[in-house]
Amino acid sequence: MNIRFDNKVAIITGAGSGLGRSYALFLASRGAKVVVNDLGTAGSGTAHSDMLAQRVVEEIRAQGGEAVANFDSVAEAKGAQRIVEDALRHFGTVDILINNAGILRDRTFLKMSLEDFELLLKVHLLGSVYVSHAAFPIMKQKGYGRIVLTTSIAGLFGNYGQANYGTAKMGIVGFMNSLKLEGEKYNILVNTVSPLAATGLAIQTGIFPEEILPLLKPELVTPLVAYFCSDRCQTSGDIISAGGGYFAKVQVVEGPGIRFDQGEEITLERIAERYGEITNMEGAVPFKSVKDELMKVLGPLTGRP
Repeated sequence: MNIRFDNKVAIITGAGSGLGRSYALFLASRGAKVVVNDLGTAGSGTAHSDMLAQRVVEEIRAQGGEAVANFDSVAEAKGAQRIVEDALRHFGTVDILINNAGILRDRTFLKMSLEDFELLLKVHLLGSVYVSHAAFPIMKQKGYGRIVLTTSIAGLFGNYGQANYGTAKMGIVGFMNSLKLEGEKYNILVNTVSPLAATGLAIQTGIFPEEILPLLKPELVTPLVAYFCSDRCQTSGDIISAGGGYFAKVQVVEGPGIRFDQGEEITLERIAERYGEITNMEGAVPFKSVKDELMKVLGPLTGRP
């Protein structure tokens, strides 16, 4: 039985091309009413045009779906608020939010201007925060919501020349880790995709050999994101790497560690001697929240298991 999105309203940022366009077309084809947001910029965040978002809206309508275009910037709180207001004005509510908008300003850290660093944080990280902040009260009131965030392997694992981008993308993981806990009691699920696709932004980096570009279509990421948006999804706080037909969960985990005896002197030399044990990741485990990690660290100090 097909998973559908009838009577659901979805906001998708950066939906004028690439991954966002694919998400918008798919959700609309399954019955969702879609706000297609795109500032219409080039990959660096310049050269604005309303054509991208409007073109996707026309594609959706040509296939019998419902959609409206929005051209506001997610990098400004007022712009983010207007995106959500457009959803309310045209469709009456918000059920789904996919934070997908992004730009690149790649340079090595020493050559990167602080303006370019701050801009990436505003678009990727604060943009996700601003739109989520505007949509969250609506979802809370109705007791339902699906929020999808977008991280990157550049943030999760690092990439040369992308200190600004990587910082923003890893910040999104921290945002998710708190928002998932706050959304639990309101049936608002928050998950994150780390997509690998041959979009304009990705091609701009030059990291993909030309011969594999056809194997990295955005449409191969879309089913996972659509699952996160669906009623069938009941998980929150997952990070899934997706691309080229590959899907895998990514987690922050903590190794077993070591514990010095109480009263034992902890010196620089003792740390150096046992650093291999400290960094041993055999048997590493994830934690759901700060509370769980604190219990592991502090429990034995208070006599608790």
